[in-house]
Amino acid sequence: MFAVVTPDTIHLPPGAVVRLPGSWQDYQALNKQLGDRSSPRIKYRDGEILLMAPLPEHGRKVSVIADVAKVLLDHLGREYEAFTPITMELPQESGIEPDYCFYIENWEAIAGKDRINWGVDPSPDLVVEIDITSYTNVNDYLPYRVPEVWLFRKNQLVIYRLQGDVYTVETSSRYFPNINVSKIVTESLKIAYERNTSAAIRELRRKLTSEN
Repeated sequence: MFAVVTPDTIHLPPGAVVRLPGSWQDYQALNKQLGDRSSPRIKYRDGEILLMAPLPEHGRKVSVIADVAKVLLDHLGREYEAFTPITMELPQESGIEPDYCFYIENWEAIAGKDRINWGVDPSPDLVVEIDITSYTNVNDYLPYRVPEVWLFRKNQLVIYRLQGDVYTVETSSRYFPNINVSKIVTESLKIAYERNTSAAIRELRRKLTSEN
């Protein structure tokens, strides 16, 4: 099945990525056309519009990794807010839809808000992205100054932390400095695929409790 993008119809088969030259106004028009649909995903950067239809495995991996982050935050007794889906926009510059995002240090700034004013309200502290189709570029989050991005690519979680004006690969998370997050994600995904997600999360909780 072919991808179709017209003023009247937007349809992408699972796994498809479409790149189109376009202005900010074109991006806004496509966003309006998509409405509340969760697929395809859409982003805007540097005069280019990208559309991507996630594969089924995309959503499963997002769910497991987000659940891992929540379990770790709860284990540390940290307050947080979490969002999905959410559209981040800086007019004329950038538009992006992270797979999952967390407010950890800045949760109070957006607690109870129905809308976030990008450029005024703080950006998420942590963004989770799954890249199966080479759609994701960690530098898309530079305009928003997101402190940390978790990118799951080629069956490995890579942790990027903002250092000045660039993202650098780090071995640990600033929010979980004494926890091997990459190893935990790999183990949890393995259990989720061999059994199910609930088994993976129960096992992680059991392991964290036994280590105390």
